[in-house]
Amino acid sequence: MGPAVLWLSLAVLELVGIAIVSVLWMRSRRELAELRASIVETPRGGTRQVAGRAVRAVFDTATRVREHGVTGLLASSLEELARWATEDRKEIARVAAPDGTVAVLFSDIENSTLLNERLGDARWIDVLTAHDAVVRKQVEKHGGHVVKAQGDGFMIVFGEPADAVRCAIGIQASIGADRRLRRQEVRVRIGAHVGETVVRDRDYFGRNVALAARIADRAGGGEILVSEDVRAAVVEDGGFEFEPAGEFELKGFAEKHALWRVVG
Repeated sequence: MGPAVLWLSLAVLELVGIAIVSVLWMRSRRELAELRASIVETPRGGTRQVAGRAVRAVFDTATRVREHGVTGLLASSLEELARWATEDRKEIARVAAPDGTVAVLFSDIENSTLLNERLGDARWIDVLTAHDAVVRKQVEKHGGHVVKAQGDGFMIVFGEPADAVRCAIGIQASIGADRRLRRQEVRVRIGAHVGETVVRDRDYFGRNVALAARIADRAGGGEILVSEDVRAAVVEDGGFEFEPAGEFELKGFAEKHALWRVVG
């Protein structure tokens, strides 16, 4: 093969390569535009806003929730829960109360797998975006810190149990007031417990985290359940109403636990 033919062959290959890259680039831009459009909310009379924090979390959420189901975060092992707390120990220590305790709150959407299947991925992502915004707004308002967000599930810590309860009440009220979430019949279940922080004893704190997760797993949609420790810590503050939910055996714990339902 002469130099001229070799040069011509290389030139043709280069042009073909450029064409393929161009097609892939245009396809990627189109798909990105469609994805962005699916997570853009247009409030009545307002401008288009993208929920930036939700964007980072929702790209693979639909598939993950279908695979792991609604209890994915709440059913995590004690070891996983303790590891998350250990990895985020600096922030948890920052919000801990002066006596070294921290309130742990878990929440997720009831029957999210079925809801995802009914709505389809595009509308499900819209639901997750709105839900994410509601939860994070209440967490910020009440001085909490998000340790873990996985699909529709949240693990959140607070320095004061009262702030955790107020946040839970705020989340439920905001879910009910959000037209998009109310239209799709989104119902959130929440559980909370209070105990020593990871800085003092990793194993003990891991059990406290696991207990909060198991309490949330016992809650129904629209319900807030708390441990006796939380109720006892906030009952003197006033402004909260509780009713007994019963005694329950919780996964990973030998003894039964008295749980309380927040009613106001």
